[in-house]
Amino acid sequence: MGELLSVLQLGNPVLRQKASFVENINDEHIQKLIDDLMATVVKANGVGIAAPQVAQSCRLFIVASHPNSRYPNAPEMEPTAMINPKIIAHSTEIVKGWEGCLCVPGIRGLVPRYQAIEVEYTDRNDKLQKQELTDFVARIFQHEYDHLNGIIFLDRLKSNLDNIITEQEYQKQIINNTQL
Repeated sequence: MGELLSVLQLGNPVLRQKASFVENINDEHIQKLIDDLMATVVKANGVGIAAPQVAQSCRLFIVASHPNSRYPNAPEMEPTAMINPKIIAHSTEIVKGWEGCLCVPGIRGLVPRYQAIEVEYTDRNDKLQKQELTDFVARIFQHEYDHLNGIIFLDRLKSNLDNIITEQEYQKQIINNTQL
């Protein structure tokens, strides 16, 4: 089990940097970072976390979709480390969905994302993986991928403040099935 890391908050300059390519996946520091990110995302009740969110500016994130209080309809999947990821193709269909971020606590945004993406990444065992991701898992990947490029989900809202809601209001209106 990894150690819990502190998650940076919006405004920290590391969150706006383009992360560096991971040269040696088998490096002890990278392997420990993967374990620590997995422990941190579980403890934070998140569905994904990127290395820049814990002040490590490298191209690595975890996708860990599972139903929880923040995302009750999330599909269950094994937490997966994705190193030096790329989006190699995407659908033309763009869908809006509510997103939050561990770096922006208490705020949600209705963010447009590709509905389906084809991705490539190296796993923690240094094996190249190719996958097609759809719906919520595609959304997580795109959200975390943005973190590697210094982009926060709020940047995707095109200054439309009607697409921002507090976490408390989201829980009341969306989770409890009342309409916005």
